[in-house]
Amino acid sequence: MSDIDVEPVEAIDEAAVPAGVDAPEYVLYGGKGGVGKTTMAAATALASARDDTATLVVSTDPAHSLSDTLETDIPAEPARIREDIPLYAAEIDPDDALEEGPFAGEGENPLGGMLGGAMGDGPPGGGPMGGGSADTPADGDAGMVDPLGGSMPGADEAAAVRLLLEYMDDARFERVVVDTAPTGHTLRLLELPEVMDSMLGRVLTFRERLSGMMDNLTGMFGDDEDDPGMDVEDVRVLRERVERLRDVLQDRARTDFRVVLVPEELSVRESERLLDRLASFGVPVGTVVVNRVMQDLTDVADVEADWFVTPDLDDCEFCQRRWAVQRDALKRSQEIFRGHEVRRVPLFADEVRGERLLRVVAACLGG
Repeated sequence: MSDIDVEPVEAIDEAAVPAGVDAPEYVLYGGKGGVGKTTMAAATALASARDDTATLVVSTDPAHSLSDTLETDIPAEPARIREDIPLYAAEIDPDDALEEGPFAGEGENPLGGMLGGAMGDGPPGGGPMGGGSADTPADGDAGMVDPLGGSMPGADEAAAVRLLLEYMDDARFERVVVDTAPTGHTLRLLELPEVMDSMLGRVLTFRERLSGMMDNLTGMFGDDEDDPGMDVEDVRVLRERVERLRDVLQDRARTDFRVVLVPEELSVRESERLLDRLASFGVPVGTVVVNRVMQDLTDVADVEADWFVTPDLDDCEFCQRRWAVQRDALKRSQEIFRGHEVRRVPLFADEVRGERLLRVVAACLGG
């Protein structure tokens, strides 16, 4: 087999790549792992910031690649990563999130650490409303356990929710682009408002019953100024915050959940299930992105493509067979994704990383 010479991209026509994006305040990219969500999020955020829109791009996927894609070190806390354009970024480390920083429980009620401490501290020494004890079993794969029944999401989902709550009104950012975890994690994140709403109802009931019991005990043994319970008003505040997040995710004018897939049967089926689940939560999906399509760049974007290496569909049997697989998947996806904006991003010979190729991806996403 002879070597294939691939010339690097030397220049991109500035007039052909978008400065700015047609998108609401919050853009979430979701889909199966490995389909290119990080690439799409980075390209969208870069184009958004080039229009002088202060943009935060966040990765909540435990397997981070945002730093590699943008070719710069990205911290765990949002920070500006470009001087020339208002582009901010953060990569959340789920392991650190459990031990320190704004997502840590640090011996408090797990909800307090996960959503900003709104529920306050639990009673000392663990117990049903506290932070647990040395005898509490630890299982990193099972997520945090809700002592009132059921299970809490893992650190990556908790971190994502916390960030959305914390930054939805942050004056620094005009747009937030989220590179979500793979599909299963994303759905658990979206279920959190409903889970929290149900659980907080039980917390309130438990707290009120506990309060009545404590009133009787203090009447018998004297007043105790150190109430070990959590403040009911704090619980109500947290409930309102979670409901507000749900409202934002369901608001088409403010949020666009974009599904990313590759043109293969399994990926299309996975995306179909994701669309159905998102619809059941009332979360709008405005755009479907089909990545790594074996088409010429000029077929999907108005970009000069002298440097673009197109798969040889005339003489390469492997390319022909892969294109046949993709055509079948694309045909199926047309029916499934009818009613959505469908964007195609071609298969690049080069690894998509760095500003120049991300600008080309942004041109494909911009239609």
